[in-house]
Amino acid sequence: MSFSFILLAGGDGNRFKSNIPKQYHKIGGKTLIDIAIDKISQFKEIKKIVIVYNVKHKKYLNRINHKKIKLITGGNTRNKSTCKALNYLKKQKIANKVLIHDAARPNFSKQLIKKILQNSKKNKTIIPVLELQDALKKKEKNKIVLNLKKNKFFLTQTPQCFNFNEIYKLHKIQENEYIGDDFSLISTTRDVKFINGEKRNFKVTDQEDFNLLKSFSTFNQKIGIGFDVHRLVKGRKLYLGGIKIPSKLGTLGHSDGDPVLHAVIDALLGACGLGDIGEKFSDKNKKIKNISSTILIKKVIKEIKIKNYIVNNIDINIITETPKLKKFKKKKPKNVSDLCGISLNKTNIKAKTTEKLGVIGQEKAIATEVIVSVIKYD
Repeated sequence: MSFSFILLAGGDGNRFKSNIPKQYHKIGGKTLIDIAIDKISQFKEIKKIVIVYNVKHKKYLNRINHKKIKLITGGNTRNKSTCKALNYLKKQKIANKVLIHDAARPNFSKQLIKKILQNSKKNKTIIPVLELQDALKKKEKNKIVLNLKKNKFFLTQTPQCFNFNEIYKLHKIQENEYIGDDFSLISTTRDVKFINGEKRNFKVTDQEDFNLLKSFSTFNQKIGIGFDVHRLVKGRKLYLGGIKIPSKLGTLGHSDGDPVLHAVIDALLGACGLGDIGEKFSDKNKKIKNISSTILIKKVIKEIKIKNYIVNNIDINIITETPKLKKFKKKKPKNVSDLCGISLNKTNIKAKTTEKLGVIGQEKAIATEVIVSVIKYD
């Protein structure tokens, strides 16, 4: 049995009252969408993740790059957005079960997903629910307030799991109708399995909800230090931060000898407790002879993301007498920030000299020292 996952993220979130849509606000360096994706992408049973987004929000999704993920622009209602995702999955013939989830609920646990997948083996529809704990009232037009028996009511949550063909047909029939959630399309509860939802899996609607979500979230910040030095020789190219720098001298090294990226890699590995660059990319390895350091750092970024780390900020010192780096200081931070998947304002590069002292002062070497901070979101 295989599954697909639809993440509905097309809402404007007007009640959130922010210039940035709520699904793109960050906790621990991750957007609400990122948090959901990180959890869902760990399940091998889920073959495809479809993110339905608002076309006005495209700029917030530029960093999402995962082979499981497909981005689709949504419609002007929740139902139409879901239909567009289902239409795509129908053509792909990927899965016989589908989970549909609201991006405004990022705080579900992996245990809840496991429970949904397990129960789907014997049931067509799986719905997480919560019992009401507060007194329930109904206000009539004549200002009479009725006391209702709360044991007759319950709250539904997402993700909700359905037989793909069944929910596809129901959505096509009622594509232009308003629905609160996908379960509201099901006319009978005969083949529905209700499971216990999670109080922490609440929907973020306003700023108060977002602050509550932050109080639920745990993340640890760690610091790493990196250092690299290379001889400067004739006949070699000079790469700094992944950018080729015009220079009469280049760096001697097993790879392309980029001291900036090497020091960043070392700092990242140190912060995440993953050893050092020499262990990861040995100079005895013939496969990485003259390899671009941009390839190496991409491998490291991918590895730390799997372990739930993200880069928070980077501070870099380049220590050299030659070449003069004033012209290139603006280019290098952007390239480094792009490689590490962080915003430009979280990357800083400084150029230093040794006042003609030592091998660096004699233009025989170039060195880089780096401090990075990373965040692990749990």
